[in-house]
Amino acid sequence: MIRAIPASLTLAFLVTACTVQPPRVVEPDSGISTQAGQFEFALPSGDYRCEQGIRLALQREVRDKVNHRLQLDWNGRHYQLERDPSYSGLPRFEDAASGLVWIDLPWKGLLLDGRTQAPLANECRAA
Repeated sequence: MIRAIPASLTLAFLVTACTVQPPRVVEPDSGISTQAGQFEFALPSGDYRCEQGIRLALQREVRDKVNHRLQLDWNGRHYQLERDPSYSGLPRFEDAASGLVWIDLPWKGLLLDGRTQAPLANECRAA
């Protein structure tokens, strides 16, 4: 004889399964990890050189191995960019006041005008 599982027990299990965060995955020696569908790259702070002679400086605020915020120095001004979860999972930082967006890729960074999506600085690499 098969016993039916009470509906309240089944519902409790389903709700719990939906709220549990996925485990953090770290690839060995790659400097890349994911948490909740968002990538984390082990990228340096410091001076960055970009195409067309553009230079900028980034100071990364990392807590618990997760990038939360960037201090961007560009064109003689300082900007505070906050991590904004992206659909692709790539690290995306935005300053809502100025509209600047910084996107991290393992091999380069990209600075965009968040309002027009036009690139302001491309092929940015740590100096």
